[in-house]
Amino acid sequence: MAHLGIRLADRPGDLGWIVMAQGESYAAEHGWSTEYEALVARIVADFAAGHDPGREAAWIAEAGGERVGSVALVADGEPGTARLRILFVSPAARGLGLGARLVGHCLDFARAAGYERVVLWTASLLGAARHVYEANGFALVKETPFHGFGHDLTGQDWVLELKPQ
Repeated sequence: MAHLGIRLADRPGDLGWIVMAQGESYAAEHGWSTEYEALVARIVADFAAGHDPGREAAWIAEAGGERVGSVALVADGEPGTARLRILFVSPAARGLGLGARLVGHCLDFARAAGYERVVLWTASLLGAARHVYEANGFALVKETPFHGFGHDLTGQDWVLELKPQ
């Protein structure tokens, strides 16, 4: 595959691509309903409506100049806590290490911004994402069955305590 890169999601079309790509991909791969796309749209809209660039950011992974992945880091409700959101790598770009690189960007940014921990939520069936989280030291702290996106699923909460630099 052509040159791989990660950049801030700050170009026209980036945020719309995040919503579209995830909606289409998870529908095709897992049969998820537009309920998931709506969730991603809310996350992206909240980010676009106003974020503190010193404490919150989103990134796009590119291969050969085409968007193939994304992730965001936003402040969570708890003091000192950031939330990793909407990690995604398109099916054509999986296996190239982009998920790990995107999470690495998030964690580097979180440390530089002074966060003490990073939390995230995912669905248990997303095994490749779970592998990336485990490889970065995240710990699974809670599993909760739920009905969402048109299916019975298991949600997972993960936490990473950041060590001071």
